[in-house]
Amino acid sequence: MTAAYVGGCGPASAIRVGPLPVPAIGPGEVLVRVEAAAVNHVDTLIRSGAYRTPVPFPFILGRDLVGVVARTGSAAAGFTTGERVWCNSLGHDGRQGSFARYAAVPADRLYRLPAGVDPVRAVAVLHTAATAHIGLRREARVAPGETIVVVGAGGGVGSAVVQLAAASGARVIAVDRAENARWCRRCGAHDVLDRDDPLLSRRIAALAPSGVDVHWDNTGHHDLAGTVPLMARGGRIVLSAGFTARAELPVGACYTRDLRLHGFAISNASTADLATAATEINAELARGGLRARIRAVLPLTAAARAHRAQEEGGRPGRIVVLP
Repeated sequence: MTAAYVGGCGPASAIRVGPLPVPAIGPGEVLVRVEAAAVNHVDTLIRSGAYRTPVPFPFILGRDLVGVVARTGSAAAGFTTGERVWCNSLGHDGRQGSFARYAAVPADRLYRLPAGVDPVRAVAVLHTAATAHIGLRREARVAPGETIVVVGAGGGVGSAVVQLAAASGARVIAVDRAENARWCRRCGAHDVLDRDDPLLSRRIAALAPSGVDVHWDNTGHHDLAGTVPLMARGGRIVLSAGFTARAELPVGACYTRDLRLHGFAISNASTADLATAATEINAELARGGLRARIRAVLPLTAAARAHRAQEEGGRPGRIVVLP
């Protein structure tokens, strides 16, 4: 089969595309013929060696996939050859990735895709929506009627946070560049503020006079000195971006307001966490929810280009790779 892989950690230029054996599956695994995969920021960190995790070489890139069941292991009950499925937790902790014609997926990390959902549309939200679910439900426990500020609301994870928070009945204040305002409103934000507005903090305070219940900065900048004064008593600050960020924390204002900081990485999520997230993701996909902007759809042969584009940033949207 054809796969995109690296022989050792390094830059995007180290990515090779070529033949590798079709993976053998164990009793609890499912062989999936991959239809679509997506590029995530964490994929570039693992490929470069910045994110420390066991990596078997040659290492196939990629975390997410949508595909079709090709074969099942003897203990992989519940899956049928030919049905469309998805996974968002390959390419980490010793697991090979999704950038290949076939992938061996542990059955407890595999979920059925709702009928009629486009594979490209689906694969663009699998990682970001699961991150949003864990941050909102397991960590922040956002409740209907609470106010959440989402910084970087126009990005992949930010967009998913806005959509899932709004769907749960929370009031969403989105913060991003002015050109992303329309997109944030389409995702369900109740209010949209320009992140470059010099009066941003004052405007948030005016919109949330009783304080912000949940604050989630997806940009990695983490201005905690400016954020903490905006928080309501018992507020929660979610930390899930900013791999090398350093921030000043106003400790006194944190403990006198009963504030909590929730740091998490989806890479550490248990299979139970991921399965719970998958239930909400599938429900949203089935009803036509969970929008994502797609920046590019590239062939597997352009895997190095896809990783470079992810690292360089640029215009918003997800990068999808088709094997």
